[in-house]
Amino acid sequence: MAKAQFHKNQRVYVKPVGTWALVERVVPHWAKGLDEPLRVFYDVGLGREFAADELQAEQPMAEDQNSSAELWRVIRARNKWQPAEGCARHPVPGTYPVVVTGQTEWGGWRVPGAEYDLDPVKVERQAKLIAQAPVLASFAEGLVDWARKSGEEMPSALADLAHQAQDILARVNSDEG
Repeated sequence: MAKAQFHKNQRVYVKPVGTWALVERVVPHWAKGLDEPLRVFYDVGLGREFAADELQAEQPMAEDQNSSAELWRVIRARNKWQPAEGCARHPVPGTYPVVVTGQTEWGGWRVPGAEYDLDPVKVERQAKLIAQAPVLASFAEGLVDWARKSGEEMPSALADLAHQAQDILARVNSDEG
C-alpha cells in the first residue's frame, strides 16, 4: 500500500535527470478490492513517470535562530573621486567601506566621499559597527529575555544593562526616528 508523498504543482528535484521540475500529475496504480493504491508514480513532464524515491522535495530555507540575525558585511568599493596615491593616509588607499545589508553585493549603506576623506578611520569604525548591528541587536534581545526569566536573581548592575538594552531596542523598533 502506498500514499502520495508529493502533490500536484509541487517543485521536486528529479534525481535521475539532475534537474528541478513540477509535479504535473500524481498517478496512483490501483489493485481491485484495495482501499489504497499499490504504488504511486509522478508525472513531472520529462517523458516518463518517476517513483517517489527518484524525487526529492524542495527543502525550505532554514531560518536563522533569530530573524534579526541578518548577515551584514563590509565590502570595499573603489574610490572614484581620488586616485590611490592621493589618499595614502586612508586605512585602505583607493577604496572606501560599503556596508552591504542584503544578499547582493550592491545594496546597503555608503558614506559620501567628502565625509570619508575628513576622517577615514572614524568612517571605517562606523562601517564595522553598522555591519555588526544585527548581531548586537540579537545580543540585546537575548540579554533582555534572560533578564525577564531571571527575575530578582540577577545583580542590579546587570539589571540596569538589561533595562538599557530594552530601551535601545524599543527606540530601534519604534516608528519614530
